[in-house]
Amino acid sequence: MDDAKTRMGGIALTICAFILFAGLDSCAKYLGASLPVGQVVFLRYGLAVLYAVFYVWFSSGPRAFRTSKPKLQIIRGLLLVVSTLANFIAVRYLRLDQTSAIMFSSPLWVCALSIPMLGETVGPRRWVAVAIGFVGILVIIRPGTENFHWAMLLSLISSVSIAFYLIISRMVAPFDTSQTSVFYASIVGALASAPFAPMNWVPPSGYEWLLIVVMALCGGIGHHILGQAHRMAPAPVLAPFIYTQIISMTAMGYLFFGDVPDGWTFTGVAIVVISGLYLLYRESRAKAKSGKYVPR
Repeated sequence: MDDAKTRMGGIALTICAFILFAGLDSCAKYLGASLPVGQVVFLRYGLAVLYAVFYVWFSSGPRAFRTSKPKLQIIRGLLLVVSTLANFIAVRYLRLDQTSAIMFSSPLWVCALSIPMLGETVGPRRWVAVAIGFVGILVIIRPGTENFHWAMLLSLISSVSIAFYLIISRMVAPFDTSQTSVFYASIVGALASAPFAPMNWVPPSGYEWLLIVVMALCGGIGHHILGQAHRMAPAPVLAPFIYTQIISMTAMGYLFFGDVPDGWTFTGVAIVVISGLYLLYRESRAKAKSGKYVPR
């Protein structure tokens, strides 16, 4: 019973984390209308560094500031900055449900990239799921139609960057703690985005500063409780619940910006989510077989 309660707690924290991430994107969309995107990205990571320092210091102590894989941590942090920058630009022009729907293609990219980067074997069933998932992305983007917007390509770039980020996170996980990874993602993000901050700097108003603080807290606390969730329940149990973000993103898009998703977006989301869930199912089945993947 206790184990079941712990897993339920992990699931609840995962859902809360992705609600916070939806809040982060909502703040970024609002701020992007009046502030330069580079400035918003820098402020997001600059304040996140402060949170990360306190979090790491009080949870693990100074030893957590040392990494065994500095190069991978730097690359990982840069990939996260690229993803954030591309996403923050995209949310200026697209509905929140559109950007989150396209971001759900990350598991598809991870599956494809795990072959050259992690040496994994992907069986025909998973390849079919990946192909179907990309059909769903095409349904959402609809290239060549009047509904296509160039910012959708930025959402794709953000999704691919996150896929690389997740794969490198797997590489560093055996060597560095989650606290160490949170700290380096924040510090690399702040340093990498700093050159963009002075460009066309616009002094934020009092209300904008409030949103900037909320944005940074959503990111910092979101990553914090997501890490806690993974200590409470296995990743395969938690992974399907990342798709609950489409609910919070759609709700916030409607409440704050009056955005209403169209039928094509819902159809594409359904295709991508089903293919992603199938990939998670096949991966969990593969890991259950003595730690080695058997193509299926």
